[in-house]
Amino acid sequence: MPRLEELDVRYREHQKRRDEFVFGSTDRSSVIAELVGGPDLRVLDLGCRTGALTQHFAGGNRVTGLDVDHEALEHARERLGIETVWGNVEEGLPFEDATFDVVVAGELLEHLAIPSLVVDEARRVLVPGGRFVGSVPNAFRLKSRLRFALGRHPETDPTHLQLFTTAALRGLLSDFRSVELRFAVGRYVRLHPRLMARSMIFAARKTGRRLSP
Repeated sequence: MPRLEELDVRYREHQKRRDEFVFGSTDRSSVIAELVGGPDLRVLDLGCRTGALTQHFAGGNRVTGLDVDHEALEHARERLGIETVWGNVEEGLPFEDATFDVVVAGELLEHLAIPSLVVDEARRVLVPGGRFVGSVPNAFRLKSRLRFALGRHPETDPTHLQLFTTAALRGLLSDFRSVELRFAVGRYVRLHPRLMARSMIFAARKTGRRLSP
């Protein structure tokens, strides 16, 4: 597995060559912010980068951002005033059990070699009844299917290691008590969400009952 320092350089260079639209899409961010909720929740944002998504739910909540890109984290801390932790999610989360009310993973799981390990860690650090909220690319939307039909890989991002169907995403989150899926991003999402949406947004609730409001 790549060392943290290697991932820091790799993702910093990769992000310099692309727009942060993936993390900052208005449609995606508004839905995720709604699912995160608040105020005064302890929120862990995995892969937060500069906080393009984080800013939509940081207000009124106590947010900790974790990312492999040290420079991006500094930007998020200075801009949003959140706590930041430099780390690699695939090496485990450096937090005690039942530390957070919400864990966010926006456009992260598709980048991981073994996403189930991070999902397990997210569930561990959540309080009983806490929510795991995030999004993954809808790899089987119409545009991706057409690429595959033309003999091309359905994904254009070289850092994406996973392709998610709705069934695969539900299976990944099967140890949670309940899973809600929504579809977002795309001009024709209303016509056929599963076929047209660029992103699948999820909210999975951990078993148990929260002791605090």
